[in-house]
Amino acid sequence: MKKEELPQDDCALASMTRELMYVKDKDGKYTTELSKGWEVKVAALDNAWDDIKERAEEARAEVARGEKSPIHYFMELKMMNFTLLSGYTGFWKFTIKRHLKTSVFKSLSEKKLNIYASVFEITVDELKNFKG
Repeated sequence: MKKEELPQDDCALASMTRELMYVKDKDGKYTTELSKGWEVKVAALDNAWDDIKERAEEARAEVARGEKSPIHYFMELKMMNFTLLSGYTGFWKFTIKRHLKTSVFKSLSEKKLNIYASVFEITVDELKNFKG
């Protein structure tokens, strides 16, 4: 691909990142150039973001119905799974799964809530009082 043909289509991440691509310059030699994105990739990223928003919204609804604790919503919002959250918190995966139960969540210590709040980049108050 020639340098002047490099796609520069805007995407959701365009303001945060660029992709390094190999292109041919005017002399036909390979060089690198930054691209904001291209239409196909933009569509794929937009689709992925829609899925993430949908999962977070479903998690919000589960919290609102009292089926899960707020930890579930913030896990989805921050795109975390049990393995990742376990790595950040130091809690075992099965412990985190227990913390998703509303009855167990209500009895968590301030220390544990503080760890979750720190990982989710929110306050303990926001975590404790999240209603969905």
